[in-house]
Amino acid sequence: MISLTEENYLKALYRLSQEKQEIVVKDIAESLNIKMPTVNSMVKKLAEKKFIKYEKYKAIELTDAGRKQALIILRKHRLTELFLTKVMGLGWEEVHDIAEQIEHIQSVRFFDRVDEMLGHPQFDPHGEPIPDSNGKLPVFKTIPLSDGRLNTSYKLAGVASHDPSFLQFLDSLGLTLGATIEIKEIQDFDKSMGVKLNNNQKTIFSHTVCRNLMVV
Repeated sequence: MISLTEENYLKALYRLSQEKQEIVVKDIAESLNIKMPTVNSMVKKLAEKKFIKYEKYKAIELTDAGRKQALIILRKHRLTELFLTKVMGLGWEEVHDIAEQIEHIQSVRFFDRVDEMLGHPQFDPHGEPIPDSNGKLPVFKTIPLSDGRLNTSYKLAGVASHDPSFLQFLDSLGLTLGATIEIKEIQDFDKSMGVKLNNNQKTIFSHTVCRNLMVV
């Protein structure tokens, strides 16, 4: 049996592994806003359960078992977010905190049924891939709009930031997944972009906004 706290650590470790080549205790402490001695104690427990490889003063690595467990937690979180938006009608800016609570339900059947009800989706409402029941991710490549080319049209496939204020900003523009974004201008000074949305509305996106819009 895995505890709620252990699940949160594994999920944080997986996310850090996508950002860093090497993970140390300090990284986990900063990510979870937890004191170092507490993190040290949990890391030892996770190593005992064979979820991570850990030696003092060396980088921490998820084992295959730890990675699979982390992806199962992400599966539960992302299925929950999609259920809350698609079935319950909540905004994509509202669902993260609720999903953080529901993801710790241990019933496999519960989440398998949610998956069935949603038609076995591959992506959550923010465009994040949903792992299958075996912890495997669908293959799907995106780029940030900031890497896009002038006079080229892209389709919004996801968002890198789930900050409610950012998502509300996108809502105010009527910008949802699947929307068309055409780059009409790129400023040399700050890399902001003049864009046309859905072949109609024109606006300017800062470089920060562009970095957080994932497109294909």
